Amino acid sequence: MHHRSRTPKLLGTAIAAALGIGVGVPPAFAGAPAEGLPITVSADTDPVPALVAGTGTEAPQLVTGLEEAAPGADPAEAARAYLAAHRDRYRVDPAQLVVTAVERPADGRRTVRFEQRHAGLPVFGSAYLVHLTGEGAAQRVESAGGKYFTGLTASAVQGAPDEVLRGLALASVEAGPARTGLTAEDRGQVVLPGGGGRLVRHFTLHGSDRAVWEGRAREVYVDAATGAVALSVASRSGSGAPATAAPAPSPGLTPAVGTAPDVHGRPVPVNIARLPDGSYQLIDLTRPARLTVYDAGGRAADDLPTKLPADVLPVTSPTPDFPASTAATGAAEAQRNAAAVYDFFHDRLGRNGIDGAGGPIDAVVNVTDWDGSSLANAFWGSGRMTYGGGNAKYLPFATALDVSGHEMTHGVIGSTAKLVQRGQSGALDEALADYFGNAVEVTARGIPMTDPQAALLGETLCRTGTPEACATRRFDLGRSTVNDYVGFPESFTQESVHDNADIVGGALWDIRRTLDPLLADRLVYRTVTEYLTPLDSFVDTRNAVLAAGRSLGLTKAQLRSVTAAFDAHGIKDGWERRIGMDSRTVLDSLVGGTENRVDVAGGRWVMPTDRGGFMGVLTGRVGSSAEPVLLSPAGDRASHLAPATDGTSAAWVVQRPTDSGRPSWSVVVRPLDGGTLRTVHTATDAMVTKVRVSGRHVAFTALDFSTGRTRLWLSADGAAAAPVELPDGHAAEAPALRGDLLAFTDRWEENGRTLRAQTVRSLATGKVVARYVLGGADGAQETEVSHTLFTSDRLLWLETPSDRSRGTSIRSAATDGSGVTDLVTGSSSDPRRIDELTASDQAVTFAYDFVTPRTRKILNSDLPKLWQFPVTGGTPQRLSCNRAGQYMPAADRGTRVLWTDSTPGRTDLVVRDRPAVSC
Repeated sequence: MHHRSRTPKLLGTAIAAALGIGVGVPPAFAGAPAEGLPITVSADTDPVPALVAGTGTEAPQLVTGLEEAAPGADPAEAARAYLAAHRDRYRVDPAQLVVTAVERPADGRRTVRFEQRHAGLPVFGSAYLVHLTGEGAAQRVESAGGKYFTGLTASAVQGAPDEVLRGLALASVEAGPARTGLTAEDRGQVVLPGGGGRLVRHFTLHGSDRAVWEGRAREVYVDAATGAVALSVASRSGSGAPATAAPAPSPGLTPAVGTAPDVHGRPVPVNIARLPDGSYQLIDLTRPARLTVYDAGGRAADDLPTKLPADVLPVTSPTPDFPASTAATGAAEAQRNAAAVYDFFHDRLGRNGIDGAGGPIDAVVNVTDWDGSSLANAFWGSGRMTYGGGNAKYLPFATALDVSGHEMTHGVIGSTAKLVQRGQSGALDEALADYFGNAVEVTARGIPMTDPQAALLGETLCRTGTPEACATRRFDLGRSTVNDYVGFPESFTQESVHDNADIVGGALWDIRRTLDPLLADRLVYRTVTEYLTPLDSFVDTRNAVLAAGRSLGLTKAQLRSVTAAFDAHGIKDGWERRIGMDSRTVLDSLVGGTENRVDVAGGRWVMPTDRGGFMGVLTGRVGSSAEPVLLSPAGDRASHLAPATDGTSAAWVVQRPTDSGRPSWSVVVRPLDGGTLRTVHTATDAMVTKVRVSGRHVAFTALDFSTGRTRLWLSADGAAAAPVELPDGHAAEAPALRGDLLAFTDRWEENGRTLRAQTVRSLATGKVVARYVLGGADGAQETEVSHTLFTSDRLLWLETPSDRSRGTSIRSAATDGSGVTDLVTGSSSDPRRIDELTASDQAVTFAYDFVTPRTRKILNSDLPKLWQFPVTGGTPQRLSCNRAGQYMPAADRGTRVLWTDSTPGRTDLVVRDRPAVSC
């Protein structure tokens, strides 16, 4: 609920555009109007869309207003037969559908939820829903839709062994603490949609360094043919576990009533269970779902396995009146809140517990943080609630009923809509949990919707201070997509989902404020359980709510009030295009993360792009309206990655499967205007990591699996590459080329230290012409180096002390060995890290790394921005005033730069010719 930390950075994240993928302790919000946004209801005709086309698929996203026969005694088979009979409309192959659930609301309706299979394998994010009314021969379909991906052709034959793919998944996590105790659980094969689809193997990663992972896991999907990381998604640790917490309680339990102290020490009534030995446990047996509160005995939350160990027992007392020590854990509130959440979903919405089948609802209290300190958090995972005891600022987290409702709603969503924790679908997951968390609280406590505190979440957690200052989030800030959407890139996951949640959450809360609250709760619940699918966007949610409203019998006036609420928060078709940008778009809706790094020279650019399950290399001219052309061979079932260009030719890496099961890595070169594709290197025992091209030369580095050593290779005039010889024990990193000059970072071990030297070699003479040992005299301070590059007469690079004692320096060195100057000097008072650098002969462009704020929500202003200054030095100026994240810049001629930008709610390749100066 309240955790915020920097998640492990993974390499090469990518996902198809068809996937639709575009909590720290928040600030003390100033008073804002409690009534939310004003709702203006128009007199439009029927606001429910009759047809919503799918994105990247021929199957419609939603078809409503139907009254078509679907006779049959079994709803699932009737729904399947209906889709088969209307295949021309839905483009759905019933043979690819597997029933995952049949929702049966009390009003007699049924919703059949299908998941798509391709070649027998699950398709990531797929779900197609058919909504039925009536019985038997009178059964009819009223609406249908979801995510079904047409055109999948991906082979189900895996080209690399499981263990090779596992190793590549593990290798995708950056070096450092994130890799400590790193494990990868094999989840099997999955098909990622988009174009022809992409066969991947799914691994769940987790590490033992709690400061990094703290209750998190990482779902990594590795291309089964090439080994490239195709997708990474944050998840809650244990979130996929079944709803079982511990061994069944002892037999012979008898319901009883007792008291337990609340967090303030006041006795409150609780339902308890009497054991045969006469003792009592905090187990509520009065509802179909058994409610149990366990005592973790001070164990760290991350040390609790999916199934609680036998010695973690329910909170126990020798008498019906639990002792005063119970107050510190919030055990009484944990049980009473579980009862309130159960009653809300059961009595108000007709749901039997979190899983819908009366399964036990378990909570664990008295847990600690990873370092043994008190845990200021609460979360749902492994099918149970976990509550921390708070700290000097916060009460035990079981105190807040809306927090309990929020977290347990994640369990409801996880067993129905299964929203992916990424981008808009992840923000929607958080928004729905916020909505029901607040709805549970205001309903149980009789708080009217007009009360200013009705829109606050977590406002009762603080030991001191006002509810407004304590609230973790609130619904009445009037945030909208166009004005407030925080444009995160693909690589951000768990953090970003909280920071856009109150946009759609505010719209849902305004619906509850406008409609009767009970009707609104039923409307949103029906949307979650019967209409939403895992990858739905904000606009998909709008359409789903309207369709659910029609099925619930809302009048046209009520439906128009729903559309007005979404309109007021900017949730309508095309909102992304209404965000102002001062750059020109070269390519929109990029499908990857670091795989989409562009390179440019002389007005010609190259970039990898998804081409139906594999990556290809596109090339185009900056400023040209002509369509980019595919430079890599069409139809080649391999991934073409990491291209570089000198403005005339391009060189890149090709990963392809081999009979040995280990991918091969090749380096190829081709003129930008077409011509012969030449292969200058191929190996299966070394992975090519970086390629550079300049005129007749191609340079690259390759990691040798057998030795763990990175070697530098060089090819001239299309000939086979040969290794650049270095002294024994030395390795090369970060190559750069300019004419007949080759630069690289020489790395070696000496007296237990890792030393580095920036080295420039003349390719004409084969001799070193410049060498600069880094880290002061004799490399006294270990440093990290990256982004080595040439300008017309200088060598530039980024240098950061390994101990982070100061920030990053941008260093400039003469190529004849005559000395180094700093263009930007890292400061001990400003330890920011620069993680992007590019330069032309006239200008240097850079960006600071982004570290997630721990004390408040993320803002667009926190995300990386590009800065530029003359290559001779000067005051940096903002390159662009685009409000969100700016990543992976590539300098062209003069001051022109291309980069990937996440401002418009997706990731685009954009360009700007000169700095914006001020914003």
